[in-house]
Amino acid sequence: MTQIPGGFAALGLHPNVLAAVAAVGYEEPSPIQEQAIPMILAGHDMIGQAQTGTGKTAAFAMPILSKIDPAKREPQALILAPTRELALQVATAFETYAKQMPGLNVVAVYGGAPMGPQLAAIRKGAQVIVATPGRLVDHLSRNGQVLSTIRFLVLDEADEMLKLGFMDDLEVIFEAMPAERQSVLFSATLPASIRGIAGKHLREPKHIKIANKTQTVEAIQQAFLMVHADQKVSAVTRLLEVEDFDALIAFVRTKQATLDLASALESKGYKVAALNGDIAQNQRERVIESLKDGRLDIVVATDVAARGLDVPRITHVLNVDMPYDPESYVHRIGRTGRAGREGRALLLVTPRERRMLQSVERVTGQKIAEIRLPDAAQVLDARIKKLTNSLAPMVADAESTHGDLLDRLIADIGCSPRALAAALLHKATNGQSLTLAALERDQPLVPSASAPRARTERSSSDASERRPPRATIPLTEGRARCRTALGTRDGIAAKNLLGAILNEGGLSREAIGRIQIREAFSLIELPEEGLDRLLTKLKETRVAGKALKLRRYRED
Repeated sequence: MTQIPGGFAALGLHPNVLAAVAAVGYEEPSPIQEQAIPMILAGHDMIGQAQTGTGKTAAFAMPILSKIDPAKREPQALILAPTRELALQVATAFETYAKQMPGLNVVAVYGGAPMGPQLAAIRKGAQVIVATPGRLVDHLSRNGQVLSTIRFLVLDEADEMLKLGFMDDLEVIFEAMPAERQSVLFSATLPASIRGIAGKHLREPKHIKIANKTQTVEAIQQAFLMVHADQKVSAVTRLLEVEDFDALIAFVRTKQATLDLASALESKGYKVAALNGDIAQNQRERVIESLKDGRLDIVVATDVAARGLDVPRITHVLNVDMPYDPESYVHRIGRTGRAGREGRALLLVTPRERRMLQSVERVTGQKIAEIRLPDAAQVLDARIKKLTNSLAPMVADAESTHGDLLDRLIADIGCSPRALAAALLHKATNGQSLTLAALERDQPLVPSASAPRARTERSSSDASERRPPRATIPLTEGRARCRTALGTRDGIAAKNLLGAILNEGGLSREAIGRIQIREAFSLIELPEEGLDRLLTKLKETRVAGKALKLRRYRED
């Protein structure tokens, strides 16, 4: 049975929302949540003055979800955000708190993405729309009735929306909604323009003001790494090769992710275990004891599973998935740097999570340094160093204990001592790549450079803003990059993929662009025009006896 956090249970939230809150690992509401949730549940219009990082998204998402009727297949709640990054972040939060609400759907509506899927999601009856003003007005120009069933409105970071010039768009949106609705406005500051909106469009609003607290973590060295979402496992294995850690805890968002990452690391020879909400208490205790005494070096955990985990030998915290809020980040990295020891916290950030990174920096009061993924030369040096350190202690006595055996093997096999030593090294390293060329082939793709950390909806009208983050090798115009989970470890070569696509897809050789083969995946450039039809046609295709499962490559 799910244990409901006491503080949240007292606020009057729907039981299904409470169950989702418990699953995320929240124990007590933040000040803004404690004040705003009962007020919104009571039906009051409200002005919340609070900074990003205070937990305000949950403060409006939880009560609104508690009041929405999933049986009604129509838009009921509209959340307006100034940027697409924030819109995506808010949409993810709503999806998280709605996990126990079957039939409830959320759609993110923002510029720089195709309108078709957004329109389709609205037509299918998504109950929650999270939108940037500019793109929502575009939708209204096509269908003025999109917002006719809205009962709840949230303006998130209203001051930022006005700074970006969205006042005219907001007036259009207000006119398209029923006058009888509940409206909530959040803003870090309350200039005259914001007070003007509140006076015109809110009904006797209640006012909440929360001071932003800075949480310092000075004893912990922090760094972040930009990665693409589907390159995280490869990036983690690269990082761990060069990081000098004693014990490490890696945080991910889901139970399945704990199992997947633990399995991937175990295959690389690490002593690792998964820790999630499905792990029985006695097993959890065994994992923690094994981490304490050195039988385990890595634990991959969800937030809820890591509650109360206190192991002094943890030198590193690796945030594989961005936490749901900055406070969770502070709690996570507090697992290291204990008992006067130095600690190191690493954070993987996808391009669309740059805004959350800023929130984390604001809450911790520290700038987080960017690091780059170790290159092939660094990984090779680390592997050779580990091999040297493992062999050096054995050399002194090896000749006296195994010299005769060596002579016999050389005679029996008919080889030189050098050839035999090389064969034994190959066996000892389990075929691990120890050449620059091989390591370069397996180097994960990462964003080419750190772009500005915050983007605006207005600036997205520029062509450069509308482009998705690029992979290391730029795309040819008119082509899209697709991904398959097949790679060199599956015995796949470029010619295999090329042949399968030519035979099954009916394309000419000239239509297929660059093919990049990696250890655990491959990337293929295909024509953008008609791509969805092509992917459908290739749905059942197999290569070397394995399913191709080709899909569009997500670069974020």
